[in-house]
Amino acid sequence: MAAPAISFETRCLSSLAKVFADEELRDEAFHSGSALRGEVYAFQVAYRSQTLVKPLHIRVESPLEAHVHLRTVGLAPSELPCFDDYDEDVLRTTPGLYPDPLYSLTEMSPIALPGQWRAVWVTVEVQAEEAAGLHPIRIRFENGEGDALGEELFELDVIPAALPRQKLIRTEWFHTDCLASYYGCPVFSEEHWRRIGQFMDTAARHGINMLLTPLFTPPLDTAVGGERPTVQLVDVSKDGDKYTFGFERLERWIGLCDQYGIEYLEFSHLFTQWGARHAPKIIVRVNGEDKRLFGWDTDAAGEDYAAFLNAFLPELKSFLLANGLERRSYFHVSDEPGADHLESYRQAAALLQSHLSEFPFLDALSEYAFYEQGLVRRPVAANNHIEPFLENNVEPLWTYYCVSQRQKVSNRFFHMPSSRNRIIGLQLYKYGLEGFLHWGFNFWHSQYSIKSINPFLVTDADRSFPSGDPFLVYPGEDGPIESIRLEVFYEAMQDLRALQLLEGLIGKPAVMQLLEEGLAEPLTFSEYPRSAEWLLSVRHKINDKIAAMADVSSKPAS
Repeated sequence: MAAPAISFETRCLSSLAKVFADEELRDEAFHSGSALRGEVYAFQVAYRSQTLVKPLHIRVESPLEAHVHLRTVGLAPSELPCFDDYDEDVLRTTPGLYPDPLYSLTEMSPIALPGQWRAVWVTVEVQAEEAAGLHPIRIRFENGEGDALGEELFELDVIPAALPRQKLIRTEWFHTDCLASYYGCPVFSEEHWRRIGQFMDTAARHGINMLLTPLFTPPLDTAVGGERPTVQLVDVSKDGDKYTFGFERLERWIGLCDQYGIEYLEFSHLFTQWGARHAPKIIVRVNGEDKRLFGWDTDAAGEDYAAFLNAFLPELKSFLLANGLERRSYFHVSDEPGADHLESYRQAAALLQSHLSEFPFLDALSEYAFYEQGLVRRPVAANNHIEPFLENNVEPLWTYYCVSQRQKVSNRFFHMPSSRNRIIGLQLYKYGLEGFLHWGFNFWHSQYSIKSINPFLVTDADRSFPSGDPFLVYPGEDGPIESIRLEVFYEAMQDLRALQLLEGLIGKPAVMQLLEEGLAEPLTFSEYPRSAEWLLSVRHKINDKIAAMADVSSKPAS
């Protein structure tokens, strides 16, 4: 007697959908899209079975098959999805399981659990030489016996134009100590260097082209009086009043950056966060013994730290110039200074710039006064406080967001729709910003770095920041496990690059007319259409226009 047929549902969805296991699908079916050569394109296929199917086999049939990769969309727990002042542009506000990590089919074998919607993430790496036109991609589902359960067909239209290289400078702070802590390897051991390389590679492949480089242990998200694990790249020795410096580890770090395509070095802050009143933790070898010579107990304006910087900075500058790194090197004074920190920041900035005046400085801030008074040359303005900088035509200008940017503006918390993540690409394009900064590539600590956490179990820095703020990648056994949020932000970077390509063909005014066509008001950092459909349609229009221009340019002159 034949086994009863299994009720198995599937639906093709865009990359901007979020599939929750415990609710009906929110998004309509999405069966076609377009991409430029050199682009990474993604879509999803959601599936639900009436009964348990284990194992579940998912297969690809396509002329592009060699460049199509499947991953299962995993669920991550969130105790703190949001604070109480969330706005209306969220998917849900309850604690629970949220779609986020993307597991290879070997890391997490697909299973159809009874009555639960799940999804497979389909990534297409469009090759530079790929033939233009429509390419079918069929995703098939089978049970362990090879019986067909369901399938979906997606058609990808390859546009005969190449996505240009990324111009935007993008940094997501790379926390070297978290790698050592999670993987249980000594700092700067060979195993630690191997892990650093793995995560650098993932960062670079997703448009992160600047890396936080720990000259000394970064004074970031550290409790006053507390310490993070030492990840100091520069060796320091002191004999009497004389300092000497070794740059061997820094050279190895830069070599890895070169290997994986990291273009810019973002040297860690030389003064503490939220005020520039103290020094970072600095380990110095004195009489053959390593000692913490500077830290929270160091007065930033005191003679001892000034003497150290006056010795160190000329040596660092010589090293950078000798290695041709002057155009790749960026410096920080102190992160997120407030209005009451103007004087302490002013003193700190003056000391650093007296040695490094020809190098770019940048710092994340919300107060326009720091730029107005000439204290920050490249302000990194919070996207909810950026208007004064835009109104005053500040150039170059960067933006950032973190835990505090949760009203109206773009962000990427678990509970927000992916369109709110991806919209940043259009905003960066409109305002011509030079860079984007975020503090959490892999912050796997509790708030203030009081303890390490397991990011597969704790996604909110120990109930301190909304899930999705502290990190973009998970620490897999074989290397980084990427996330929906990482992939969607990279789509925003590709949108930006496509817009820049189109601008070269028709000019920026025409591009902006296309972007804002039909909108009730112009696009800003806080006002923009709140739908995935609009965002997908805009990218489709961009690609159509590029395709039309490519077609015109390929025709012989009459």
